[in-house]
Amino acid sequence: MTVLGNQAVRDIETVLHPYTNLAAHRDTGPLMLERGKGVFVYDSRGKDYIEGMAGLWCLSLGHGHEELIEAATAQLRKLSFAHLFNGKSHDPAVELAEALKAMAPTPTSKVFFCNSGSEANDTQVKLVRYMNNALGRPAKKKIIARDKAYHGVTVASASLTGLAANHTDFDLPIPGILRTACPHYYRGAQDGESEDDFASRLAAELEALILAEGPETVAAFIAEPVMGAGGVVVPPASYFPKIQAVCDTYDLYVISDEVICGFGRLGTPFGCQALGFRPDSISVAKALSSAYVPIAAVTVPETMYEATLEASRRIGVFGHGFTYTGHPVAAAVALKTLEIYARDRIVEQVAAKAPQFLAHLHRLADHPLVGNARGLGLVGGIELVADKATKRSFDPKLGVGARCVRFAEEEGLIVRALASDTISICPPMIITPAEIDELFARLDRALARTLESVRHG
Repeated sequence: MTVLGNQAVRDIETVLHPYTNLAAHRDTGPLMLERGKGVFVYDSRGKDYIEGMAGLWCLSLGHGHEELIEAATAQLRKLSFAHLFNGKSHDPAVELAEALKAMAPTPTSKVFFCNSGSEANDTQVKLVRYMNNALGRPAKKKIIARDKAYHGVTVASASLTGLAANHTDFDLPIPGILRTACPHYYRGAQDGESEDDFASRLAAELEALILAEGPETVAAFIAEPVMGAGGVVVPPASYFPKIQAVCDTYDLYVISDEVICGFGRLGTPFGCQALGFRPDSISVAKALSSAYVPIAAVTVPETMYEATLEASRRIGVFGHGFTYTGHPVAAAVALKTLEIYARDRIVEQVAAKAPQFLAHLHRLADHPLVGNARGLGLVGGIELVADKATKRSFDPKLGVGARCVRFAEEEGLIVRALASDTISICPPMIITPAEIDELFARLDRALARTLESVRHG
């Protein structure tokens, strides 16, 4: 029986933890982290861990970046809070909107600020509805998302999410959300089907779905360039160009969820640029401020802005927004983050380090437990299987992925177990080559211990 310390007991009795088995947590308690520096975090005993998930895919510049700390401190002293309601504004919000417009991968008229990726994608749903009402297309409201997608946990964004745990007992999804296939070639391809043929089939299935629903009722398609929480799914190279063609044919508004992939994670400024599609709008969050303060944004094209403008004339107000929309401290930190990305050529750094990272990742495909190793840029996943030849997964009740994560933690590495026992790896983008080597050395040891535990039950 584990004897829990005072800190753990206090946590158990006060905090409701997201994405946690709450019953098991009462027995095991939390990992209490006290400080961080660069790619490392340190627990209450002083043990170091490589932050192999950049927190939650977000801590792009690592811990303790003095320029970001100073940006927040200076703004707190100057203007601690101001809102954007009723026509009010402030320089940090304006400057950040200008910066995002300038770097956006798609023509952008305005930028709407919010606080998280969930709020950004929730806003996308509302804006699609608002726009089509303003354009006199009240039937064109359905939004297509994909199986295994992750777009957030608010009521609308969780409905876009394609993971069962986000729906079960929450009475989700809401009406108007359609589902199409996940582009996971390893799991979804038919016998003898090439990656290009697989992509063609998925595009044909998307078209069939639109035709079955009625193109006049289908408004939008939303996708992550590389799927994150659904298992680090990297689509075939031809997938998005084929999907784009279908969306163009039936006038679907295309949304790229760049919450994980934006700002260099894939070795390009935005993920859609790495995967070859042209969204009408993007959702960004996480790395926008290197996770130092909560902030997110949605880009608004001119067509949508004109529609919202007309609607607000008729209604009298654009009735959407949050208390912390464009918070000046968050905006100031985000501005400094974007400045650092440009000055330090972070995107180019990721592109330069990606071959080393991916070579380590793909080497793990030879491990007896790894059925598939996949990744792009500085994000990857290894899918653990019971039988490599047949791709048979482990019984979920065995918790093999969770075991691997626990062993990694004991070896001083923080990673995460996703669906189908996929271990995800997404280090801060400032990780050094030596730290990449050390990350995978620790993961190697964790996999060896996982294999031993599987063999001995």
